[in-house]
Amino acid sequence: MYKIFRPVYLLAVILLLASSCKTEQTYNEKNRLQYHFSPEKHWMNDPNGLVWFEGEYHLFYQYYPDSTVWGPMHWGHAVSNDLVHWKNLPIALYPDSLGYIFSGSAVIDRNNRSGLQSGDYPPMIAVFTQHSEKRLKEGRTDYQNQSIAYSNDKGRTFKKYEHNPVIANPGEKDFRDPKVIYIDDLDKWVMVLAAGQKVEFYSSVNLLKWEHMSDFGTGMGAHGGVWECPDLFPLSYGDTIKWVLLVSINPGGPNGGSATQYFTGDFDGTKFIPDNNGDTISWLDYGPDDYAGVTYSGIPPEDGRRILIGWMNNWAYAQLVPTSGWRSSMTLPRRLFLREINGTPRVCSSPVREINSLRTAVHDTRLVPDSSFAISGLNEFMLNFDLAGSGSEEFGLVFSNSMNEKLVIGFNKKDNRFYMDRSKCGMTGFSPVFADRTYAPRFADGDTLKMHLFLDHGSLEMFADDGVEVMTETFFPDQDLNRITIFTNGGDIKTYRCTIWDLKSIWH
Repeated sequence: MYKIFRPVYLLAVILLLASSCKTEQTYNEKNRLQYHFSPEKHWMNDPNGLVWFEGEYHLFYQYYPDSTVWGPMHWGHAVSNDLVHWKNLPIALYPDSLGYIFSGSAVIDRNNRSGLQSGDYPPMIAVFTQHSEKRLKEGRTDYQNQSIAYSNDKGRTFKKYEHNPVIANPGEKDFRDPKVIYIDDLDKWVMVLAAGQKVEFYSSVNLLKWEHMSDFGTGMGAHGGVWECPDLFPLSYGDTIKWVLLVSINPGGPNGGSATQYFTGDFDGTKFIPDNNGDTISWLDYGPDDYAGVTYSGIPPEDGRRILIGWMNNWAYAQLVPTSGWRSSMTLPRRLFLREINGTPRVCSSPVREINSLRTAVHDTRLVPDSSFAISGLNEFMLNFDLAGSGSEEFGLVFSNSMNEKLVIGFNKKDNRFYMDRSKCGMTGFSPVFADRTYAPRFADGDTLKMHLFLDHGSLEMFADDGVEVMTETFFPDQDLNRITIFTNGGDIKTYRCTIWDLKSIWH
């Protein structure tokens, strides 16, 4: 018996080693991010179907397996036990006669309201848009419809519902991206989906038959481009509950191209009623590279967090960025919460606590202007600046390397705003707008300005003032940025102690 099975055993070892070598090579390309999710290869955009079930965080995403540019969309798939380390799984949904598989969401039908359960597990229901390129080319308006698929094996395989679509297009262009939430008090499912430059709300008791309830958005918020990827959820705000409506928009963001706006208000089970009559334009992330973010469903009540993941790219240049074999990553998973700023509830973001597991060496130092500190290029930073005790009107950080490539993040006291400048940080010529300086206003008050930063090989995420101001930026240096320096213009800057962590790769 030993002699018979020995070749099989050796083959298994060889395949395992080959797979390990492939992963090492795949996730070792130039500028490949090391602690953010990206598929092994090819094109990726919006996160889809974020759902927690049986100890696993599922991440589905828009995926084209045949190229590094956008094409016929599939749903790619990965899972994680901790929101940090991801396992790539086979493609979950393929295009069919009804069209490509566009963005959507996933929920767990715990009471089997759909009647689609078979086996021991409640069904995982994927709700998504099907985009018919054929109908679009024929000049029809009903080229996008809403369909469902279901899984009875914890999301490993899906079967499309035989009576798709479950919501037929009523004759609207850009009718897509359904996000579904179960509302206990209403004992029903509520869907919000984008329709041109507004969103529409539907309800269902079984996920199969849907009733239109109301529309929202005409004349409210930002309208520089098409509305996409909406999300609706409650957040605690003091002793009350506020409802938050996310709406991604492309173009029309605060720094050009793609961005995500949000509204706070109330949802009465039928319609969304915004604060301030929807007159205020609020952005979730002022950086140019956080788009189409949506939140997880199914998070256990004892956890209670509202966790979002976004696509770390911008449609202004997404298909042009200079990567080879792969294209695009996701943002760090972020916990969303509300803080009152000047009497107004503001949606804030902070990286999930699980990211702490990547910390290795820690360095405590007091950075002084014009002196640099060596870093690994995979780092987390916590810095506090004393605005009252500083004479400089402008100050910030420079991340650089021996090739004099540099990424600058600064703060101007007079303008009361942050900025990021990647114009001298490697490759920028692939797009006429990529090198533009980007800005974010400071909303928090107080004399201590806090910066919480995450540097990966080709990205920087800033969570300032405990997540009140957020900026996300990508860049493409020829070498890793391995030094950090504080700069000032026109005076001194007083800093408190700076803590720097080296972070480890999730792939190697």
